[in-house]
This record gives sequence, structure tokens and C-alpha cells, in this order.
Amino acid sequence: MHDLPHLAARLYGTPLLVARAKLDVILGALGPRLAGQAISFDSDAVPSAEMAVTPDGIAIVPVIGTLVARSGYLGAASGLTAYSDIAESIEAAATDPGIRAILLDVDSSGGEVGGLFDLVDHIQAIRAQCGKPIWAVADEAALSAAYAIACTADRLYVTQTGELGSVGVVAIHVDESAADAQAGRAWSFIHAGAAKVDGNPHQPLSDSARATLQADVDALYGKFTALVAERRRLSPEAVRATEAGVYRGDQAVAAGLADKVGTLRVALADLGAVLARTSISHPIAARKEVPMSEPQGDIPITAAAPQQPTTQANADLEQRLRAEYSEISAISAQAARLGVAIDPAEAMAKGIRPEALRRTVLDQLASRSDAADLVAAAPAGATPKAETESPIVRRARDAAARHGG
Repeated sequence: MHDLPHLAARLYGTPLLVARAKLDVILGALGPRLAGQAISFDSDAVPSAEMAVTPDGIAIVPVIGTLVARSGYLGAASGLTAYSDIAESIEAAATDPGIRAILLDVDSSGGEVGGLFDLVDHIQAIRAQCGKPIWAVADEAALSAAYAIACTADRLYVTQTGELGSVGVVAIHVDESAADAQAGRAWSFIHAGAAKVDGNPHQPLSDSARATLQADVDALYGKFTALVAERRRLSPEAVRATEAGVYRGDQAVAAGLADKVGTLRVALADLGAVLARTSISHPIAARKEVPMSEPQGDIPITAAAPQQPTTQANADLEQRLRAEYSEISAISAQAARLGVAIDPAEAMAKGIRPEALRRTVLDQLASRSDAADLVAAAPAGATPKAETESPIVRRARDAAARHGG
């Protein structure tokens, strides 16, 4: 029972981005706790939240269960997924040179507001820095907060019976004053600040408390609808016209909330085909594609077929290109932290070498007053120059000169 106040505080009197049906389930589960009854979670029913990687380099990142800012010790037992865990998985996939694309496997009815929009911004920043495609599939639900995450993808799939949408915000207030009176309990609040005890469950919701909570809900709703409108290329009016409705399969595509009806297997096949075409048009070696069976429960990832290069030269070229792309991605990430935008995929497509890219960043930063903050990968032992020049910039320039002249 010691965790009950924490659970209640995360559910009542605060805006939530969760579908109504899921909210009913949560309230039904928490109700017995409020009445002093014990409840248990079926851990066997909780799906795995581990990231998987297909043989052709697609990372499958799960976005499953009720989404919260922090899951804590309850996460594994109750099916909670923390936004921070999703961010870490996506970031790990984006920075892994062996991973070429990311697919979000979404099956969630939403969750908390706290941390959601920060995660969305982080996903978009990661995409801009790594240049890897990020797709998503709703299998079987991407609702409310989960849809906010799914719609950040470059392409969004939904299964035939999958549910999308519920673009809305809800807040709950439970008035227990009548039950308190029947139990012979009377609550007195000694407080400073008129709004300090607004929305507490032992008093009816006051007009001022209701207005404050409604204003918060409205502001978050505006932020949510603006996000969906931008990512799905819809007008804000069209998003609001959904009235937080839930759309299945073809209906979701017709409403502009998804791009295609298809399973996880279909999305993987389509994404693999795009990567294969990209590998032909860009100087990045592709992994051999391996057919995948329709997932049943856990996703069966077939073993990677051994790749047999025709010559040793091909193998050497592949290794060099992978190392080169990894170095360019690292330079891009460093440059982004200093406000210099670089597209790694475009740099590779144009045949720009890492040393040339590093020189470009240095040239742009040389005119700025914050050039001393530059972090550039360069071997130690560079020859010192003028005492007034930053040692970090000096080492980077020496490294660029040795590699590219």
C-alpha cells in the first residue's frame, strides 16, 4: 500500500494523454487499491521491451504499455514504459554504425504528459543528427501519447484492426467528500496560498480550480494538435475536428493519421527495400536481406545469412565506408551541439570525406566567438601554434591538415 499515494498523484488532478478505454481500465485497477484491496499484476502478460535488430540492420524499438515519465520498480511488473527508456533505445540505435534504420513498434493507449514532448523533440533532434530513417507501425494501438510518438516517424503504418488517434487531453478529479462524511471523517486544510489545496479529493472541485485545470488541459491540447498537424501535414483545424476520435486501419489512412495499412512484417519489408535502393544510390554497403516470417507474439528475427564478398577489395571497401560513415555521424553530432547543422547521409552521397567535413565545421566556427568550445576528434601530439589559439582548435586543424592537406 505504500505506493498508493504515488500512483494516485500521477493519475488524479493532472492532465493525461491516454485513451478513454485505457483510462477506464486504469481506474478500475486503482479503485480496489483505494478501497484497501490488494491487486496483482500478471507479469507473464507484459510484452518484452527489449530492442531487436534485424539482419539487414533495422532496429525495432518497442513503445509498449502505459507510457510514463519514470517507471521505477513498478515498470517490469505492470507494463509501464518510461519515456527515458524509449529515448535511450532510439539514441543507441541512431549512434550504432551497424544499424541503418529504426522502426518503432507501437502498442500503447498512451499515458502521462510529463516527459512526452521532451521525448518528441529528442526523437526529431536524433533524426536530424544521424540521418537514419525512423518509421513506425501501430500494432495494435498508437493512441494519445503513443500517437504523439508514432507521428514523429517519417512513415507510419497501422494494422487492419489497429487503432490510431485519440488526439486529446483528459484530467480527472475524484470528489471523496461524500464518502468521507459517511465514514465520519472531516478534513481540515491549514494552508498559505489560495490555490495550494485546489483539486484535493476531500473537497468538491471549486470553480477556480476547475478553470485552472481546464486552462492547462486546453494549452496541452493545443500543443498536441499542433504537433500532429505539423508531422502529418494536416491543418490544425483538421486535427481538432477528429474530436479525439479513434480510427482503425483504412479509416486512419483516409483521415491522414497514417500512411499505409500493414503489419510489422510489411513495414520491415518496405523499409528494407528503401534501404536497398539507398545503398545502390549512396556509397554505403548494404547487408544482405533475409526474409522474415510473420511475427507471432515475440518477433522472430531470422539469423543473418553469411555475406560472401566476391573479392577482398569489396570487403575492404565495405569496412572503410562503414568506418567513414561512423566518423561523419560523430562529426555531425559534435557540430549539432555547437549549432552547425550537417546531414550525414547527404555528406556521404556527395562523397565528402570526414577530414573535409571537419574543416568545414572549423571554418564556420572560426568566425564565432565560441570557437574555443569546439570538440573535434583529433589525435594527440599536434604541433603547437600561437599561444593565443585554442589548443582544441589547434589540434583539430592539425588533424585535418594531415588527413586532407
